[in-house]
Amino acid sequence: MARTTKNRVVPRFKPQRRRIFLKEWRKYRGMTQEQLAEAAGMVVSNVAQLEQGRQGYSDKGLEALADALRCTPGQILMVDPTRDEAIWSIWETANQGDRQKIVETAKIITGKTGTNDR
Repeated sequence: MARTTKNRVVPRFKPQRRRIFLKEWRKYRGMTQEQLAEAAGMVVSNVAQLEQGRQGYSDKGLEALADALRCTPGQILMVDPTRDEAIWSIWETANQGDRQKIVETAKIITGKTGTNDR
């Protein structure tokens, strides 16, 4: 419930921004905030505020960051590349032949072995 202060409604709780994995991706790629900002065409303060959750992101900004970090915008939003036990870490270090084996194994595990399975 909001409270009223001098004829002004003030929200009781600050809206929480959704956590993103920008800092993790930056560190994973071995970049400083300055290097990432330059590569993405941003200023350092924007990168810092995005990492701290103090600033929202735009589609255009997220795409520029993803290009600079060699990943997708969706990965910045949902994937923590620093988790060694995560499938992402395994996938990124696998060569093309191993990636095919990973996909084939995953299809067997999930029962998606036929061509019509979706």
